[in-house]
This record gives sequence, C-alpha cells and structure tokens, in this order.
Amino acid sequence: MFTMPPDTLPQLVKAIGYPGIFAVIFAESGLFFGFFLPGASLLFTAGLLASQGYFSPWILIPLVTFAAILGDSTGYWFGKKVGVSLFFKKDSNWFHHAHLERAKDFYDKHGVQTILLARFVPIVRTFAPILAGIVNMRYRTFLAYNVAGACTWGAGVTFLGYYLGSRVPFVGQYLTIIILVIIVISSIPLYIETAKAWRNQER
Repeated sequence: MFTMPPDTLPQLVKAIGYPGIFAVIFAESGLFFGFFLPGASLLFTAGLLASQGYFSPWILIPLVTFAAILGDSTGYWFGKKVGVSLFFKKDSNWFHHAHLERAKDFYDKHGVQTILLARFVPIVRTFAPILAGIVNMRYRTFLAYNVAGACTWGAGVTFLGYYLGSRVPFVGQYLTIIILVIIVISSIPLYIETAKAWRNQER
C-alpha cells in the first residue's frame, strides 16, 4: 500500500494531472504490480483540488470512474488468461503471493460481492478482479459489480473530496489528517482479515 507522506500528495496530484490520475487508478484497480499505489487518498485529494479549480469535476469524476472500470476489467482478463499459474509464481518486487491469498480469502467469504466490496480495501481491490478471472466468474456478473464499485468508490470518494472542499471552509488545511483517517479506515477490513487468518493458522 502507498506510503508517501500525506502532505506531499497534493503536489503529486497536481504534477501528474489528468493522465497521471487515470494511470494510477487504472493500475491500482487491476494490475498486480499496482497494489502499492494510492487509491482512496488520491481520489479524495483530486476531488479537493477540483473544488479549488485545479481540475474540472466534470472531467475528473468520469475519468476516474472509467479508469477504475477499465482497470478491473483488465485485471479480470489477465487472471482469466494467466489462470492458476499465478498461485505458483514466486514472490518478487512486483508480486507478493500473500496479497493474492488475501484476495482469495476475501472472495471465499463474500463471493461475487467481493468485486464491489474490495474497492474499499487496499491491496485486495488490486487482486480481486484478477482472482475473478482465475475462477471464471461470469463476465456479465463481474462487469455489473465492477461498474457499481467504480461508481461508489471512484466517483463517490472523488465527489466527497470535491463536495467538502466546496462546502467546508479551510478543509484543505486538514487534508493530511483526512488522508490519514481514510488510510486507517480503509485498512481496517484488511487488518481484520489478516488477524483472522493468523488465528486460524494457530489453531
């Protein structure tokens, strides 16, 4: 998961602009080497910057939604193509077998709803669409949850940043705290699942 200090994120988002935002959300949504990239924190920051005039919300929100849908679909077809061979792939700087196992555990618990719910869980959201392809989830079903997740997460978090930036005075002064809260809250499900897995192994 992304570890850049939150106070440097606005400068990064300004520097990469629309193409960079699209690329980050696309990669983090379904390319296995994109698990370390920022997700919700980048979306919220971009939305907040849009409220300050750095981006147009009419371009930004559809852009991140499309990037999230396309990223998940790419991950799905990658998983369908590569298949179970990923489970036998050795760890490297760009791939960690444990991340795929976390996604599998999450999928085993939530079923097809994982594609929607995983949007809000760092790391899992990167590997969930790949796993959906591996287990041959019906693509029409996958796409429905994919679009729903992209709208609630991609568009929703971005709009939240835009709305608060437009309505709440001086919210930008508390951006670091807000980003830290987003990171902590979004990581809670991941830590809970990890703790459960550890307890099961100890039994």
